[in-house]
Amino acid sequence: MDKLRTPDERFASLDWPYAPNYVEVDDNFGGTVRIHYVDEGPGDGEVMLCMHGQPSWCYLYKKMIPVLTAAGFRVIAPDLVGFGRSDKPTKRSDYTYSNHVHWIGGFVRALDLQRITFFGQDWGGLIGLRVLTDMPERFARVIIGNTGLPDAKGMAPEMAKPMREMFATVPALSPPEMAMKIAENEHGAGFMYWIKYCAEYPEFRVSDVMIVSGIGGDDAAERAIWDAPFPDESYMQGARQFPSLVPIFPDDPEIENNRAAWKVLEAFDKPFLTAFSDSDPVTAGGHTRFQASVPGAQGRHHVTLHGAGHFLQMQCGETLAGVMIGFCAANPL
Repeated sequence: MDKLRTPDERFASLDWPYAPNYVEVDDNFGGTVRIHYVDEGPGDGEVMLCMHGQPSWCYLYKKMIPVLTAAGFRVIAPDLVGFGRSDKPTKRSDYTYSNHVHWIGGFVRALDLQRITFFGQDWGGLIGLRVLTDMPERFARVIIGNTGLPDAKGMAPEMAKPMREMFATVPALSPPEMAMKIAENEHGAGFMYWIKYCAEYPEFRVSDVMIVSGIGGDDAAERAIWDAPFPDESYMQGARQFPSLVPIFPDDPEIENNRAAWKVLEAFDKPFLTAFSDSDPVTAGGHTRFQASVPGAQGRHHVTLHGAGHFLQMQCGETLAGVMIGFCAANPL
């Protein structure tokens, strides 16, 4: 598997005080892939595994790490393969849902993480929940925000053909136009515009995505944070490919893997909390199935975070960290 590593100098001027850590894991191609992670807080503290999604990196937890470590947690925040300081395969075909599950599963085993409190957002949840269902004995508590585990539940197989025909008509629009189409979600096609934008828009830039999502101001310093991992197009294949991997079509080969994961979750009785924001057009309503189907989610005081969009770690990070700390205190190991 051909891969690139972002030069360290791309991160040198950022307001990011955390030392890099690296681990090599099996790449599923007969070699290894290097994963970067932050490891902060007391070494003997309870493990809080925080996973980001697309197209961000572990900087997303900048506001949360100080709050969580001050409460005594050991915070581990990896960069997914293809993002941040982790290795970046150069072929889009190397980025598959199953490969990402394999890589993060290898990461958890390499660090021998136990009694994990897991938080996942966006693809951090899609991947992390699959890892959890592969090795539930390593996980003690779960908190998820603005994520899901799509398995085409309620969709008949014959819906795949008209859905794919609709997808073929969707254009790759500019970031503002794409964001408007997602918000409108006409005929349920909003997410298709996101897939097409990332996969095909010729002037794709990660900082455009973050800014149009309302995460910060449109200035050079803010853009440098999100563009740092991607010196040029060759580094962006994961960022471009990820939305195409979401199994939204009922004939997607990953559907069965996610359905198997749901069977594990439907028997998972450890503490499970949803903490979704109220202004995310992508995952709105996604919390309801978890609350209804996961035994560990029953009877919980689930949380809605007000005034935040998709990237709630930056938009209400301190509040979210407080929710996580409170949940752990109410459900001690």
